[in-house]
Amino acid sequence: MEDSLANKILNSIIETSNNNITIADANGMILETNAEHWSVYGIETDEYKGKSVYQLEKEAVLTPSITALVLREKKTVQIMQHTQTGKIIMTQGYPIFADDGSIIRVISYAQDQTEIRNLQEQYEKLERKLQGYQTEVEELRRKEGIYYRSKEMQQIGNTIHRVADSDATVLLLGESGVGKSMFAHELHNQSQRSKEPFIEVNCSTIPESLFESEMFGYEAGSFTGATKKGKQGLIEQAHNGTLFLDEIGELPLSMQVKLLKVLQEKKFMRIGGKKEQHVDFRLVTATNQNLEEMVEKGKFRLDLYYRLNVIPLHIPPLRERKEEIPILINHYVDAMNEKYKTSKKLHATTYDFLIAYRWPGNVRELENLIERLILTTEAATILPTDLPAFFQGETIESTVPSFVSIQAENEKDFTIFDGLDLKAALEELEKRLLLKASQHCKSTYEIAKHLGISQPSVVRKLKKYQTEK
Repeated sequence: MEDSLANKILNSIIETSNNNITIADANGMILETNAEHWSVYGIETDEYKGKSVYQLEKEAVLTPSITALVLREKKTVQIMQHTQTGKIIMTQGYPIFADDGSIIRVISYAQDQTEIRNLQEQYEKLERKLQGYQTEVEELRRKEGIYYRSKEMQQIGNTIHRVADSDATVLLLGESGVGKSMFAHELHNQSQRSKEPFIEVNCSTIPESLFESEMFGYEAGSFTGATKKGKQGLIEQAHNGTLFLDEIGELPLSMQVKLLKVLQEKKFMRIGGKKEQHVDFRLVTATNQNLEEMVEKGKFRLDLYYRLNVIPLHIPPLRERKEEIPILINHYVDAMNEKYKTSKKLHATTYDFLIAYRWPGNVRELENLIERLILTTEAATILPTDLPAFFQGETIESTVPSFVSIQAENEKDFTIFDGLDLKAALEELEKRLLLKASQHCKSTYEIAKHLGISQPSVVRKLKKYQTEK
C-alpha cells in the first residue's frame, strides 16, 4: 500500500512539473518521464519509451544525453542541449548511488531556454545594426547625476536608453565604485515603471538566516519574533516597479533557487503563508565578481546566470576613462560646496594631482575624497598638502615620465630645497619637472600627456615658471 502511494506521488510530481523530469536506470533505460515535455526533442511518446538514452543519443535526439554523461562521469552534470527542433535546453543530471557506491538511478531535469537565447540574439542583432549608423553625440552628457564623455560610457548610456522600456533583465558588471547603482537608477527612471517603486537590495549585507524573510516577507505569527501584522517582503514591495539586486554574486545558493522560481513563475509565497501571490517587476542586478567562474566552481547556478545575463553591461573603471576625471572633480566640488554651504576651490596643483591619480576605488573614492577635503580643509583653497600622504606619493611617482630624472647629480643639487616647507618644495619640484619636460617635448600637448596633467595647466604653469626664470 505504501509503495503504491509513493508511486502515485512520484508520478504526480513528474507529470505536474514545469520541467522535463526523466528517471533512468544504471543501463540508461528510461523508466519514468513526463510525456508532454518531450515535444521539444521532436519525437512522440512511443518513440522513446523502452529505449535507452544511448540509443536516443545515437539517433541524434539527445545531443548529448545528460544521463549518459552522468553514468560515465559518476557525478552531477549540467549542460546545454541543442535539439532537432531548434530548441536550446538547459539540463542537469543527478546520480543516485547504492550503498556499494554503484549508480542505481539517474534523475535529470530539462528546461527550455530558447526564448531567453532568442532575446539575447535579437539584442545582439540590434546592436550590430545600430553600430552601422553614425550618430552625433554630445561631448558631455548628464543623466541624473551621471557624467560621462568617453565613447565606452556613451555606448552604455545609449544602450540603457534603448532597453529601458523593455522588461529584459540587465546585468551591470564592473569594479566596486564605478557607478553600477547610478546606472540601475537611470534604467528605472527612463522606463515606463519610473513612477513605481525602485527597491534596492545589497545581497552582501543581509545575513543568510534572514534572507528569505527579508525577500519574501512573512505572515503574522509565522515564527518566533515575527510581528503581529506580518511583514511585506522586498520582492512584494517591488511590484510593478524595479527590483535592483546589488552584489548578486553574494546571493546564497538556497536563495538562488527560490529567486529563479520567482523569475520563471512570477509568483511567490510569504513565510507561513498558504496562498501564492503574483508579482510583476523588472529585475536589474549588479556584481563586481566573475559569475562565469563562480558557476564553474559551483558557487552560482548556471540556470540563474543565464536568466540574469540577458543584457550584460560592463562599466569600465575610472582609470580607463581618464577624460571624465576633470568633469567629475568639478561636479563633486560644486555639489559638496552646495551641500555644506561652502565656497572652497582646488589649487591648480591639487587639481593636477587628482587627475593623475589611478583611483582604485573609482567614482565612489573620488566623491568621498572631495567631500572629505571640503569638510576638513580650513582654508578656502585646497592645497596639495591637504591630500593624504600616500596620495601625493603615488601621484608624483605616476606622473614622472622616464626621460625626467629627479635625482640630483650630486648632493649639493638638493640644497635648492633647504629651508622650504612642503608646499614650496612641491612647487619647486613641479617647476623643475615642467622646465625639463619642455626641453624634450615638441608641444604643450605632449608635455601634458607625459606629465599626466591638462594642456591648459601646462601653458599656465610654463608661463609662470619661465617668467620667474
